[in-house]
Amino acid sequence: MKKNIIIYGVIAGLLVSTFMLATVNYISHCEGSVDFETSMLIGYASMLVAFSLVFVGIRNYRNKYNGGIISFGKAFQIGGLIVLIASTIYVVAWLIDYFFFIPDFMEKYSAAELAKLKASGASQVEIDKETNEMAKFAKMYKNPFFNAMMTYVEILPVGLVVTLISSFILRRKTVKN
Repeated sequence: MKKNIIIYGVIAGLLVSTFMLATVNYISHCEGSVDFETSMLIGYASMLVAFSLVFVGIRNYRNKYNGGIISFGKAFQIGGLIVLIASTIYVVAWLIDYFFFIPDFMEKYSAAELAKLKASGASQVEIDKETNEMAKFAKMYKNPFFNAMMTYVEILPVGLVVTLISSFILRRKTVKN
């Protein structure tokens, strides 16, 4: 079971991290207007692609190592551990990229969000309020622990939803003939 979890977790983690690093580094080095919304859409789509390995990992364990039978709880445990490994790889990749290669990412992101707010016709009071909130968040984001927790919050829920669905679909109490 451990080997199965580690293999699928590492592959999923490398896959989602590669997509994230490519996208974030591309937009971080673009001049002018950066489309963070498209980047976020690509990021969540890559998470779903990577977490498809949760389904494959659970099915592989059920069929090859458990005689075609698996409970919802056992499937969820396997999927959850795959997600935890993949998410941890993603978080570590983000922390390295953020702190060593794109430490100005939050400033660029904040500037883009404020420009979008101004373009929407927001009042100066709303813009000032958002500017203060973004500055506070950017300061907290410089803390590696806070940064890691926020990054886990970004990826773990997606993986857990995929795990929940996969566990429900793949659970089997008896072997089908």
